[in-house]
Amino acid sequence: MNPLRSRLLIASSLVALTVVALSGCAATATDTANENTTVTIGTLRGQPHFYQPFLYEDFAADGVTYEVVTLDTTPALNDALISGAVDFAITGVTPTISSIAQGRELTIVAAAADGGSGFIGNDTIETLDDLVGKTVGYIQGSAQEVVMRLILADAGIDPETLDLVVVPVPDMASAFATGDVDAFFGVEIGASIAVQNGGHELADVYDTPVGKVNIGLVTTQDLIDSDPDLVQSVVDTHSETIDYMVANQTEWLTEMVNTFGGDQAVLESALDNFWMRADLPVEYQDQLEVLATEMLGLGLIESAPTVADLVDTTFIDAVPAA
Repeated sequence: MNPLRSRLLIASSLVALTVVALSGCAATATDTANENTTVTIGTLRGQPHFYQPFLYEDFAADGVTYEVVTLDTTPALNDALISGAVDFAITGVTPTISSIAQGRELTIVAAAADGGSGFIGNDTIETLDDLVGKTVGYIQGSAQEVVMRLILADAGIDPETLDLVVVPVPDMASAFATGDVDAFFGVEIGASIAVQNGGHELADVYDTPVGKVNIGLVTTQDLIDSDPDLVQSVVDTHSETIDYMVANQTEWLTEMVNTFGGDQAVLESALDNFWMRADLPVEYQDQLEVLATEMLGLGLIESAPTVADLVDTTFIDAVPAA
């Protein structure tokens, strides 16, 4: 399918899907007469590492059409899955772990992107020890909070000696630029914007047992049970899309900027801090398990789901070889 036509189809779908999401009705529809299936998928707007669904139409199986709905946060994406407003979501693994720990029947069926974190300080902070007494922003209940606390513990720094403040993701870079925080442990694209504004990395944020694990393709257990063939089709499309994005970054990023706006140089810097992927190897699963265990230790969840609770590798393992 022509890429421009695909994007036009998706743009028109956004309007229609808003009505679906607000109504709380199930978003998947099947036209038996024409043997067409519409799959709704949620993601975040204007974030390069969440852009996969906008390209799915170019790699869709015959008879499958994708409608994309954008929400403001990854917890909202998980809520949309549970309500039936979307069928799949590109969302954070941390809110997914939280949802599953609460008994919500969600499952990670593929990875989407690793990385995307940054521990950024201003010019008054040279080492982690310099954080003592400083104002440090963080995202409450996130994988970044978990990793920040692991890094501080490894450095022998008591978090109580820092002025830790919760800052929403969209406000993190501006809080740093105005001096409201001296440092922050946040996510892209805020980390790249902060570096552009004079900030610098304080630590290797991926040098913990949690690793780089961050974003996945998630659906409901109900859909897996009721229509595994559809789930396989979506995972196949997702995997092929990831392969394209890895090999053609300039092409799709330029298209994204033209569609949604943004500073392409900053977005390119952010993508240097991401690793697109779809596979779910044992190492990835181990990192999920460590993340869940650390979330339990911090009191973010009341029980830690097992890997079997979190991941179904059946579909990504069955993706045809490129």
